[in-house]
Amino acid sequence: MKKKRDVVVLTGMLFLVGLSMAGCSGSRESAQRDGAFPASYRGSSPAVSGASADTVIAKIPYRSFFADKTLCALIDTAVVNNIDLQIALKNIDYAEQLHNSAKLGTLPSLTVGVQDIRNNSSDNGVKKTPQEYIASASASWELDIWGKIRSRSQSSLASYLKTKEAAKAVRTRLVADVATGYYNLLMLDSQLAVSRKNLALADTTLKMMLLQYTAGQVTDLAIRQQEASRQSIAGSIPLIEQNIALQENALSTLCGRMPGTIRRNQLLYKETVTDDLSVGIPASMLQNRPDVRAAELAVRIANADVDEAGAMFYPSLIVTAQGGVSALKSSEWFSVPGSLFSVLQGSLLQPLFQRGQLKANFAQSKIKRDQAELFFKQSMLKAVEEVSDALVRLEKIKEQEVIAQDRVVTLQKAVTNAGMLFQSGMATYLEVIVVQNNVLGAELNLADIRRQHLAAIAELYRSLGGGWR
Repeated sequence: MKKKRDVVVLTGMLFLVGLSMAGCSGSRESAQRDGAFPASYRGSSPAVSGASADTVIAKIPYRSFFADKTLCALIDTAVVNNIDLQIALKNIDYAEQLHNSAKLGTLPSLTVGVQDIRNNSSDNGVKKTPQEYIASASASWELDIWGKIRSRSQSSLASYLKTKEAAKAVRTRLVADVATGYYNLLMLDSQLAVSRKNLALADTTLKMMLLQYTAGQVTDLAIRQQEASRQSIAGSIPLIEQNIALQENALSTLCGRMPGTIRRNQLLYKETVTDDLSVGIPASMLQNRPDVRAAELAVRIANADVDEAGAMFYPSLIVTAQGGVSALKSSEWFSVPGSLFSVLQGSLLQPLFQRGQLKANFAQSKIKRDQAELFFKQSMLKAVEEVSDALVRLEKIKEQEVIAQDRVVTLQKAVTNAGMLFQSGMATYLEVIVVQNNVLGAELNLADIRRQHLAAIAELYRSLGGGWR
């Protein structure tokens, strides 16, 4: 009993010494990151950058941001079935299991065992000694004096949160990609309709010229020129149809289903365009952009790893308790208290010489922390750049669209006038062909600019961190 008391006293002394050393060492401060953001985005007006935090488009759910219900239904399907997003969600489940395991690091380990000990000794012959039967339970607990286990738990928590942010980033990109692909599909539909309309117009012009050729009013060269113009328009239609099928296949893959037709009821020029967008301030990136948030969590992980590596230099204090029954015969196990035994001991393990491994691990963890901080700064710069690019692109595309619309209206009037002048002999066939080709190119270009306008809005929504709510 005296020996047991000595063990208890020794353990208590080691524990108190460890606590005092921990108090003297002080807490290790985490590395500070430079999270300075500019006051506003380049290309943003005071009206859109000064909005309240609750009105910025990044916090608007995609079902409210996109007015086209068909597009919203397509995004719903992609969010449920997309393979990349499902993989990201499985990563969350995996990280959650690791974190749950790390949270139990401060609890003691408990083992139960039964032993049948048989020792044989030999002098000149074999001599059997009595058997010993032991049934015991033991518990071992490492006291987290230096915060090693706590740092490991903090690292696992940050890793878990980082996987959640990574999944949000995948979803944000997915929403933008589906919207962009859908708008591209509407543009191709519009270009196909324009090409077919102009093909019908070229057919009408060719028939009129054939009648004039019979009457001797135009030459064979004029007929050949018009036929070549018509063939050029007809040749563009299969290419547009091909691009439509390819875009439908790409959208089907994003939605996690086999390639097939994508339903769309809306026309390109009936899509709602909202240009009075509230982008907020760059500092809101930390709350809205999942990739920036993930980079910030990576810094937390690296800081926790540095703390854990530093704690490895300090001794580990392990308390072990064991108790059970021991007897020379199994039938005497329960003859208490004679068969009872118990052991309580404390161990103080100090690493002395490990070939510089602890020092190297600590230096490597600090290098990784520096890398994480640099990556975080880079992610902030990249995020602000993407928003600024989207704002500038959106503003210039709006200017292009106004000019392109005016050009289409002008050329459409020119086509009507050219046809009337040609019938009255006041315009040549070359003028008619040139005007028809010009209006075709202008209408196709306008459809593409309109698609760019809608895609720029979707990209701005993504770059601000919208789509994962």
